[in-house]
Amino acid sequence: MFVDSHCHLTFPELAPRLPEIRQAMAAAQVDRALCICTMLEEFEAVHALAMQYDNFWATVGVHPDSEDVAEPSVQDLVERSGRPRVVAIGETGLDYYQMEERKGGRSVADLEWQRERFRTHIRAARQAAQPLVIHTRSASADTLAILREEGEDGGPGCAGGVFHCFTETAEVARAALDLGFYVSFSGILTFKSAQDLRDVAAFVPLDRLLIETDSPYLAPVPYRGKTNNPSYVPHVAARIAEVRKMPIEDVARTTSTNFERLFRRVRS
Repeated sequence: MFVDSHCHLTFPELAPRLPEIRQAMAAAQVDRALCICTMLEEFEAVHALAMQYDNFWATVGVHPDSEDVAEPSVQDLVERSGRPRVVAIGETGLDYYQMEERKGGRSVADLEWQRERFRTHIRAARQAAQPLVIHTRSASADTLAILREEGEDGGPGCAGGVFHCFTETAEVARAALDLGFYVSFSGILTFKSAQDLRDVAAFVPLDRLLIETDSPYLAPVPYRGKTNNPSYVPHVAARIAEVRKMPIEDVARTTSTNFERLFRRVRS
């Protein structure tokens, strides 16, 4: 019924609890999940989950905020994307959040390595004909600009993909949609302070919506502050159903169909 389109089940908060989490998913009618890779060193573990369980799939990518990890080449990403049950390139993008504190006082100009890494992922996705999983935080203008510069305008031959864990404005959502991307909402949508984001969720066309947990982070209300896991994704769907005034079953069905349309290999 429900699909978690973005989770990190190899992270230490969740990996030891996998049998328990899978039972909770079944009880919550969460029948599929996309396991996200954040560095090449993690890929084999992420891919192993997808190979072990027929309702898990995998991505390959290096998170924009990961330093001191193996830097991917286009060839690295394309080769791994061709393996069974790998359905997307990412997560990738840009992250300028709290740059002064977290980046040792560096400026946006000093983060050119992030932008080059992002371009590598876009080129790999186009070559592999797989969608991108985009992470953008405090960097939406540059994220959109680089996508456009690399030819991601929604036309033939474009990779497309999804802006995951969306927290930006309606204007950014509109720009992402214009480039052919989907928009995915997480447990943040349930937070009391997130009315602006709920307005965006009401605006995004139904056929471009996805839901996710981004677990182990961002647990939705009523679990806020606890470790998140895919069994909580129905709470995101429930809030979308509320803001769009539609049955939760319709949200589940639509977002599952969207998942299959975007990540085409889940149907093969």
